[in-house]
Amino acid sequence: MKKILAILSLGVLMVSCKKDIQDLNAEDKKPTDVPAPSLFANAQKNVVDIMTSSSVNFNIFRLIDQYWTETTYTDETNYDLVTRNIPQSYWNTLYRDILNNLKLAKSKIYAQDPATVTAGQLKNQAAMTDIMQVYTYSILVNSFGDVPYSQALDVTNLTPKYDDAKTVYYDLLARLDTSIAALDVNADGFGESDLLYGGDVSKWVAFGNSLKLRLGMTISDFDAVKAKSVVESAAPNVFKSNADNAVFKYLAAPPNTNPIWVDLIQSGRHDFVAAKPVVDTMKALGDPRISQYFGTNKDGQYVGGIVGKGNTYSLFSPPSSKITNASFEALIMDYAEVELHLAEAVERGMNVGGTAAEHYNNGVTASITYWGGTATDANTYLAKADVAYATAKGDYKQKIGYQKWLALYNRGFESWTEIRRLDFPKLALPAGAESGFPVRYTYPVQEQNLNKDNYNAASEAIGGDKVETKLFWDKF
Repeated sequence: MKKILAILSLGVLMVSCKKDIQDLNAEDKKPTDVPAPSLFANAQKNVVDIMTSSSVNFNIFRLIDQYWTETTYTDETNYDLVTRNIPQSYWNTLYRDILNNLKLAKSKIYAQDPATVTAGQLKNQAAMTDIMQVYTYSILVNSFGDVPYSQALDVTNLTPKYDDAKTVYYDLLARLDTSIAALDVNADGFGESDLLYGGDVSKWVAFGNSLKLRLGMTISDFDAVKAKSVVESAAPNVFKSNADNAVFKYLAAPPNTNPIWVDLIQSGRHDFVAAKPVVDTMKALGDPRISQYFGTNKDGQYVGGIVGKGNTYSLFSPPSSKITNASFEALIMDYAEVELHLAEAVERGMNVGGTAAEHYNNGVTASITYWGGTATDANTYLAKADVAYATAKGDYKQKIGYQKWLALYNRGFESWTEIRRLDFPKLALPAGAESGFPVRYTYPVQEQNLNKDNYNAASEAIGGDKVETKLFWDKF
């Protein structure tokens, strides 16, 4: 046996001696030039991951919105953004892993071999990349307020200035118009590298217009005239059904699995249970989605935990097995959201067609059927006096606000935006709240240390770097 091993070792040595030692420096699996489609796909996955994740290191929106509360460690539920430096992880991911990849992708699009990519396809790829940039920057603005924009992503400038949030927002709207107009449904896009729509350019037209609708509605209290123009322009070409939803399909096996599965199931953690406000609301309304959103406790009941206090896991409803499934898909925009925006648009006197009640019913129905309910389930729910648009409590902001809160479950960031904007539901402060209700993330500590002058200027411009400082569009 030793003789065989010696011969094998000698053979390996002889082969090694013949090999040029310089070849050892070649990294065959680490390409130096990543193509545009790969960068685009990577950016898409990264942005969906961070918006879907339940990691308390950067995404605590389900806790802020009181969909979930914590069992043992209650810092994040009580608005502690500092201990884990949450804003910094979130900020770095959005800039470094998403916007930077999209910038690199855009720079490489027109460098592709013209023999393999048509002019129309290149134009579509550039437009789709820009729409993803607009989407990502809108997240940053709606999270922080003023942010680096005109000087961002420049490796030669480590201290970029912060741009006025309103100026950024209006530029994003202008970019959307340009990119939507540039899309050619008769040409290809990114093909299979487009992880949202598989290269279907017509779906990108609908997505771009639906994003435009969202941004227009977001500024409706701040600039009603601009909002009306934006929304009316977008409305004819927004999502028409759940088939248009911007969906990211996760896989059943790592590494491309649902991040909630990674956070809770693969890691074996019992950190979260349903929060009492959302469970009590759904039970009171007889909401058919409750079994899709949550499991039952040890006694087979739907029970929500006290927000901000420690909660024994077995006594309360956990997140459902549906959303913790490894392959459960993620949404970054859906038809339900679009229809509820249109219901509000009608109430604000915007010319988008239909009645507020029709759009409201469409939105609620779309959410229920997306989650696995039937049209009959939706009709029964909408017939309830506390749900029906004509008889539900409050003005349109309250009616639509509550139904958006329920429909946007598992999309915590967008729900947070709507809670801030519509001021419904009115959520009580958690038991150990360290601040008032957060209406923004504070700036990262690294900015305070490494970009101090621009940080100070931005902090002063927005009215103070506090979680209670309202963004420009949050007027009431």
